[in-house]
Formats: sequence, structure tokens, C-alpha cells
Amino acid sequence: MPRDGPRLAWRADPGWDPPSEDLLDADWTLWGLTWYCRKTAAHSRPASRLLDILDRALSSDPGGDIGFLDHDDVYDGITDPPRLLAPAAVGEIAGALLDVDIDQVLTDLPEFPEAAASVIGFEGFRGNVRDYLIEHFLALRTFFLGAQLRGHCVVVWID
Repeated sequence: MPRDGPRLAWRADPGWDPPSEDLLDADWTLWGLTWYCRKTAAHSRPASRLLDILDRALSSDPGGDIGFLDHDDVYDGITDPPRLLAPAAVGEIAGALLDVDIDQVLTDLPEFPEAAASVIGFEGFRGNVRDYLIEHFLALRTFFLGAQLRGHCVVVWID
């Protein structure tokens, strides 16, 4: 959404559909990282810091009116409706994500896939949990940096 998106939201097209390069499907990574950081934050400053950043990235700014997205094609009613992060918040989050050393955050993640999957709440996950988390974390960081560079807002919703 352009920089002036919040002011113009009332005129926005309910069929709004951003181009694919302006979308990020974080899969379930943010929940896995949040789960892991909550478990390790008490003894890990990097995990505690990432938890704060993820909480901010998944929240919204007060007064962000994006009601035009509150319809069945976007919002299923199970979780919170779509939320808006203004460009200033996007910049703060992008900068904070740049400072995260994801390897340091994941220091206590078990080496064995089954144990690692359990620690992040993904019992039954098949594959390399560490690689999965790192890949999606890097995609999140790249996404926020791109939005920051273009002065964009970020709309957050869970489907």
C-alpha cells in the first residue's frame, strides 16, 4: 500500500490484490519462532529481542483503517481482521530485524529434527527445522526491508 494508504483506505477497492512481489506467506514460521522465543527468552537476550520484534510485526498501529479488507475473500473471521503497520513502524521493524543474528537466537534449538519440531510446537514436522526457520526469517527480513525502502505500509493478516 502506498505511503498515503491509511488516509485513502475509505476509497480503496475491495478487490485489492497486491502483486506477488508485495506479498509474503510466512507459512507457520512466525508462530514457531514465537513459540521458541517464549520458551527461551528468560535466558536468551537474542530470543527475547526477537520475540519483541515478532510481537510488534504481528500487531498493528492504532487507527489504521483497512476495513475494506474485512470481507470473506481475505478474512475468514477465525483470527483478528487484517491489521496495518504504518511506514514508520515498518522501518522500525526492518531495522530491528537487521540486527537479529538468527543463528544466535536458535542456539538452544535441538539438533535432532523431532526434538527441534517439538520445541517450536511443530510435532510431526518433516525436514530440517533450523533451515526452515532461518529461510523464512530471512524472507521476513527481506520483505520488511523492501517495504521500508519503498515507504510502504504492511498489512498483516492470518489466513
